[in-house]
Amino acid sequence: MFDLFPAIDLLDGRAVRLYQGDYDRGTVYSDDPVAQARAFAAAGARWIHVVDLDAARSGTPRNREVIAAIAAAVDVPIQTGGGVRDEAAAEALFAVGVARVVIGTAALERPEFVRSLAARHRVVVGLDARGREVAVRGWEEGSGRDLLDVAAQFADAGVEALVVTEIGRDGTLEGPDLTGLAEVLSVTTLPVIASGGVGSLDDLRALCALRSAHRSLDGVIVGRALYEGAFTLDEALSVVAG
Repeated sequence: MFDLFPAIDLLDGRAVRLYQGDYDRGTVYSDDPVAQARAFAAAGARWIHVVDLDAARSGTPRNREVIAAIAAAVDVPIQTGGGVRDEAAAEALFAVGVARVVIGTAALERPEFVRSLAARHRVVVGLDARGREVAVRGWEEGSGRDLLDVAAQFADAGVEALVVTEIGRDGTLEGPDLTGLAEVLSVTTLPVIASGGVGSLDDLRALCALRSAHRSLDGVIVGRALYEGAFTLDEALSVVAG
């Protein structure tokens, strides 16, 4: 099943979207992220993807109460990332009702932490790349690591999926990086969820049709296209349902 994850990115308690990961080029779309989550759930979303952008940059959670309120307000599972760099941060999110956490920076710096956490909880590894270099700390620093090498590294780590974001396309509506996503599919057996660049229903169709090494994507995260009315969530869900 191909899942569509409508995204709620939190900055100072509001739902925003950044352009190419730039904190100085953000657009506020809602002052009430909980109401936005309810709207996504009412439209039929099977998951909601929530990111704490403040924590992603600083490592300090500033939106945990909002995340807890979102999890309490909807009856669909919440996938949450941003600043999950240690056991305490992950456990705090699970404690407020998050279904699974996305680990990015810590996955690069402490892969053993990912393996330990995934043995007890539902975990996704977030790989955010500029070209082939994986970025860390809210996309503000390069890691010097190659996307494909890192993707292959977690094959036996017990994680449920990889979320792969092309930073240069994120928030641009210019289309996903189909070539890069195909390369990731070819080096891992883990489910791969695409993120970044979706701007039309045709982009969703292309992602659903993508095949590499006899594999296909398992889902896509969509944000700005929904907020700016490029298509409705109902239309998007119809496309991914086939």
